Amino acid sequence: MAGGEGEVRRQRIARLALAAALVLLGLWVARAFLPALLWALVIAIAIDPLYARAEARWPRGRRHALPALTTAALALAVLLPLAFGLLRAAHEAHDLAAWLAAARANGIAAPDWLAQLPFGRHAAADWWAANLATPEEAQRQFDHLSDSAMIERSRLLGTRILHHATIFAFTLVALFFMLRDKAAIAEQARRAGDRIFGPSGERIGVQIIRSIRGTIDGLVLVGIGEGAVMAVGYVIAGVPHPVLLGALTAIAAMIPFGAALLIAVAAVLLLMQGAMSAAIAIVLLGLVVVAVADHAVRPFLIGGATRLPFLWVLIGILGGVEAFGLIGLFVGPAVMAALILLWRELVGAAPPQLSPAGTGGQP
Repeated sequence: MAGGEGEVRRQRIARLALAAALVLLGLWVARAFLPALLWALVIAIAIDPLYARAEARWPRGRRHALPALTTAALALAVLLPLAFGLLRAAHEAHDLAAWLAAARANGIAAPDWLAQLPFGRHAAADWWAANLATPEEAQRQFDHLSDSAMIERSRLLGTRILHHATIFAFTLVALFFMLRDKAAIAEQARRAGDRIFGPSGERIGVQIIRSIRGTIDGLVLVGIGEGAVMAVGYVIAGVPHPVLLGALTAIAAMIPFGAALLIAVAAVLLLMQGAMSAAIAIVLLGLVVVAVADHAVRPFLIGGATRLPFLWVLIGILGGVEAFGLIGLFVGPAVMAALILLWRELVGAAPPQLSPAGTGGQP
């Protein structure tokens, strides 16, 4: 009898070891495509409430037509603004090349706004005269922008663009299949969670879904709002290319405190035009918008959805970006939400009441 139990135990250990080895091997084989799969999963979770309504309205197209149309619409939503931005960048690159050539040949005269600085104007004027005013000094400052260096950077940029284009294409393919087979995927995930984690499995899954949707509301939607408000401010202040700069501000604002960099760029552009009052106004507007968004709206949206203190949400966001790149914006808070849920259950704290994830509407 003891020998039979030992044999069963050995077989169980062998199965677990084989399963772990196969999982690790599978992750290693698919490692190049894991970011695409994670992006597809995040997008599928984010759009599921709207997609469920579309399924209820057009039930006949749910197998192929609706997933294909949804995937195509998302692709256009990404590619059209990107194409517009690339066209503007190409146009600006031509003007920038002409400006650099003129700077190397003639130097760069000190702008009028240097004399209007409230403090440090003499030190700034001396630095400009010593480093940019003459052709020799300007040439030395812009040596790193030589033709050979720009060609090498363009080659590296092209390689990165090709890599990201491949990931984006595979993300669309994975998204199509996730939308087409979402019912089967959700049921299999629920069964696997029950077998591995027991009653906690479904709660962990629901918490992860809530975290991803709350993070999208708190980062993406609030970032778009920040960009829209700042774009209006850019138009009023006379910032060059206000719509494009507003779109870039919205993208940067999806990372907490990231909008400050683009707001500083807008202020510098205004200073270069001699509009110091407008530059100060843009900075003050940016401080108010960022403070309200990052210290009031985001904690309410993300913390309210995940039942997490905003400190852990912030650690999840910033740590996720550090560990996984841009996809870490959504993976990091989801991981933190699951860990905090497990911790609450471990210490016996009452877990938050979570509604089932389902497929029809946000939990």
